[in-house]
Amino acid sequence: MELVVMKHFKIFRNRGLLLFAIFALSSFARLSSQELRCMVQVVAPGIQGTNRAVFETLQTSIMEFMNGQRWTEHVYQTSERIDCSILINITEMLGSDEFKGTIQIQSRRPVYNSSYISTLINYLDQNLHFRYVEFEPLVYNPNNIESNLVGILAYYAYIILGYDYDSFSPMGGTAYFREAENIVNISQNARESGWKSFESTRNRYWLVENLLNEHHTPLRNCYYQYHRRGMDRMADKPEEGRSNIVSALELLQKVHRQRPNSFAMVLFSNAKTEELINIFSGAQSMEKGRVAEILIEIDPANSDKYEKMRSDQGRF
Repeated sequence: MELVVMKHFKIFRNRGLLLFAIFALSSFARLSSQELRCMVQVVAPGIQGTNRAVFETLQTSIMEFMNGQRWTEHVYQTSERIDCSILINITEMLGSDEFKGTIQIQSRRPVYNSSYISTLINYLDQNLHFRYVEFEPLVYNPNNIESNLVGILAYYAYIILGYDYDSFSPMGGTAYFREAENIVNISQNARESGWKSFESTRNRYWLVENLLNEHHTPLRNCYYQYHRRGMDRMADKPEEGRSNIVSALELLQKVHRQRPNSFAMVLFSNAKTEELINIFSGAQSMEKGRVAEILIEIDPANSDKYEKMRSDQGRF
């Protein structure tokens, strides 16, 4: 029922140019930019005695793939593209065209009426295993994924989109999480790890399972409440913005009490711990106390930081 503009609130990236967005959607879809502005770095500090040009070629190929692919049917202006980055660390070379390593995924979101950029995802995936022949094109076919590298990159492209859309409208990223789920389903017969439920409780399978599971609906609603009603109001109405962020965090308690230590909840903490400390260090003591109480419950690994927050001065 809610169509592109209202459903995803991309208008807020252009400071509310609603009429322009509607016109662009109807008239200039084919002229639009792609969705991602993805910086890519490929490093292999421990690999010796090989043609290192292959890593430079791989880096260029991944950057072109992420930034050149059309991932949605929506219109993006250049200034609206989602800021994200990929760091691939090659730790093993199993053959001339077979590699293992890690892939770090980060994505960020602008905060309305400010220069501040808020982190949405910051995740290190330890299960990177792929084949790549130098100059071989990276081609994504959603019905037949022959390359594990392409599958991983496409998966994270949709995860990045899903988180971003969730932050602009309630449950706005569902379609993109479904696309990521499709890649997981297709990859169940892959020989490489990271795709199957029994391999780990924190891998690509479980992330998208969490995001589409009804028990995690409050978490996804938190992303909207936190960013649109919280962060986006901080510049003009900081007290109201902080209050709405507190309400957003209260949603996470519901998830934690049903699914403690779920993977998606861990990713929230990875992205938001430092930001929350900065926001609430200068808040009133009662508000800081409430936030510390929530965060210590849902993220006990960082409890020392949240306790310290009670007495720190704000830096946001």
